[in-house]
Amino acid sequence: MARGRAGEKGKSRLSRLAVGVAALGVALLFDLFLADFVHDSSIRQLLMLAACNVLVALSLNVINGMAGQFSIGHAGFVGLGGYTSAVMASNLHEMLGGGEPTFARSFIVVPVCLLASATLAGLFGFLVGLPSLRLRGDYLAIVTLGFAEIFRLVIATAQAGEDGSVVARALSRLGGQNGYMGIDNQGIPLYAGPFWVFGLAFFLGVVAWRIKFSGWGRALRALREDEIAAAAVGVDPTRYKVTSFVIAAVGAGIAGGLMAIMRDGTPIVNPDNYNFQASFDAITMVILGGSGSVSGAAIGGVFITFSIKAIEQVQATSAVQALRREFESLDLNALRMIVYAVVLVLLMVVRPEGLLGERELFQKKRRARG
Repeated sequence: MARGRAGEKGKSRLSRLAVGVAALGVALLFDLFLADFVHDSSIRQLLMLAACNVLVALSLNVINGMAGQFSIGHAGFVGLGGYTSAVMASNLHEMLGGGEPTFARSFIVVPVCLLASATLAGLFGFLVGLPSLRLRGDYLAIVTLGFAEIFRLVIATAQAGEDGSVVARALSRLGGQNGYMGIDNQGIPLYAGPFWVFGLAFFLGVVAWRIKFSGWGRALRALREDEIAAAAVGVDPTRYKVTSFVIAAVGAGIAGGLMAIMRDGTPIVNPDNYNFQASFDAITMVILGGSGSVSGAAIGGVFITFSIKAIEQVQATSAVQALRREFESLDLNALRMIVYAVVLVLLMVVRPEGLLGERELFQKKRRARG
């Protein structure tokens, strides 16, 4: 029996290794041949943006779905990762001699950028997670929202100049309201192609899956359901709550770092990209797919990305533009919020737990034991 179990474990490890190698090969093929099959750069950008939004949803799902801590300032961690990655990529690109970003150089630039983004975002996730020990519900949501707005406004209101402290001068080089466009405003070098975007989306999706079905994930869900009962059986609320914030912030930092240096993207990061609307989009992704569901968060990320693009296409039609000329006070940006509100209201009526609830698309059925 012991040999049989060892053989099953060995086969399981080999199958996982084979799946990982296959996923790596598919990501490499995407990077080499995606431009040949998808000639429109805007469509390629949309596909990679959907993968990045999947990472945003998966990271927020750790806090809102698994741990039950309500955070509405996730865009702040995404912005930290984006600005860190943009600055690191610009300086590394200059050190490597400039020129056109190449796939070979990306193996130097992208890991360094994402490591820096994850580290800084994780540090701030630790600092923001500390109040979660005493706050919950609406009060915790206000703290996370305040963090995101402080981050955005500090960068947006930074004044250019050589006067002031070292921190003030560093912030002024980030471009303020106009955004950061790299060294000498030449644009951010875009190194992260499909290999990195789709590869990391798959890898971190597997990590999120493993977290959920591990003992650590079960402890998180126990804290979400009843913190007092979980603490009574040995679950440390301090450790698990703060760690969940750090893990979620690291994932958001990686997602923001990828967005900032994503190939076919815009070579600029702007503080307005990380406003409350971005946080609301992330919350919608998690709620739509089902809080606590890894595959549900991925579905929500893809759906929201494509729905935003569809709404933008509708806004650009001649009929909508004619309506706007007829009614100058019409705010087309409010259209997305109205659509979101209608979708969420219908979803809460039909399926209050989301599309999948806490279930997974490919979850195995456990055999009953005698």
